[in-house]
Amino acid sequence: MAEAQSIPVGSTTAGSIAVAAESTVATRMSAPPSFDVADFPVPHGREEEWRFTPLARLRGLHDGTAIASGTGVKVAVEAPEGVTVETVGRGDARLGRAGTPVDRVAAQAYSAFEQAGIVTVPRDTQLTEPIRITVHGEGGVAYAHQVIELGAFAEALVVLDHTGDAVLAANVEYVLGDGAKLTVVSVQDWDDKAVHVAQHNALVGRDATFKSVVVTFGGDVVRLHPRVAYAGTGGDAELLGLYFTDAGQHQEHRLLVDHNVPHCKSNVVYKGALQGEQAHAVWIGDVLIEAKAEGTDTYEMNRNLVLTDGARVDSVPNLEIETGEIVGAGHASATGRFDDEQLFYLMARGIPEIEARRLVVRGFFAELVQQIGIPDVEERLIARIEQELEAAVA
Repeated sequence: MAEAQSIPVGSTTAGSIAVAAESTVATRMSAPPSFDVADFPVPHGREEEWRFTPLARLRGLHDGTAIASGTGVKVAVEAPEGVTVETVGRGDARLGRAGTPVDRVAAQAYSAFEQAGIVTVPRDTQLTEPIRITVHGEGGVAYAHQVIELGAFAEALVVLDHTGDAVLAANVEYVLGDGAKLTVVSVQDWDDKAVHVAQHNALVGRDATFKSVVVTFGGDVVRLHPRVAYAGTGGDAELLGLYFTDAGQHQEHRLLVDHNVPHCKSNVVYKGALQGEQAHAVWIGDVLIEAKAEGTDTYEMNRNLVLTDGARVDSVPNLEIETGEIVGAGHASATGRFDDEQLFYLMARGIPEIEARRLVVRGFFAELVQQIGIPDVEERLIARIEQELEAAVA
């Protein structure tokens, strides 16, 4: 796969395409996927999957020194009638079906949680109201596990909302039955000192549709690893993301779409804005088209808007293809400053420069915000973007 690189402001890049004779889902990992934390060495920052991450700021999540406390996080679930909400022990057979941990923190989270949450939407159930899962940090260390399962032909929208202050390592599973439709909005709106590392695994059934919208604003370090695999033909996955990285923050999104069955689709669009000294955003987008996945149609894109000096973006789209019998595959990445022509156009019509810059940023994110489909969440995110922009000119 393409070597990761730091993209200077104003440049455009696209990762190279590698055609491999043999590969596995763990192609870029230092060790095979495993539920056992002992199978992963303690990272030191030289490993490919860790070299962008500030390990010293993970507060011990990566080396086993972070001990869970009773004041870590509080989880609340609001669900419409007909949805089953359960708290189960480690031995429940429904845990771990969507995917296996691929790094030490995810394995640590799986080894350390005491109870897991399972939200089940029964077969043929079409929800008209969203399921809301609130994870509020109360200052401690926590390891968590959450499963969201849709039966065949069920439809649901889930909001997974993270707030407060915590050091959290978690695994989240999305299991979609045949013909099911699931939209998940995961919001990371942490306080400034929070640390959040999570692996999100989606298993998409035959003719099922999965949409993920990841929104990251707060936290000292946020490192998310969304992953998608398919359980049957005709699956469709759309991964959308929005992040606003402020001074000193590290926000890292590492995606993998594993096209492991024929005739499935995926589309990835992540957009980020950065401002302030040592604001650092990392986006790694991996798409693997296995030899048996004929008829695949996939595209991934990452765009970044740098608002001030001192910010850094590492953006790496990777595409690995093991069969030539595909519908289409492509990827792209671009990082730049404000478009001077757009600013000139707005300012020439009497709009002050500060307001013109705000309009450009709103327009940059508008496409993704409108995909959420929940008015109160959309309004909250727009207000949060405004808050970040006001901080930039204060």
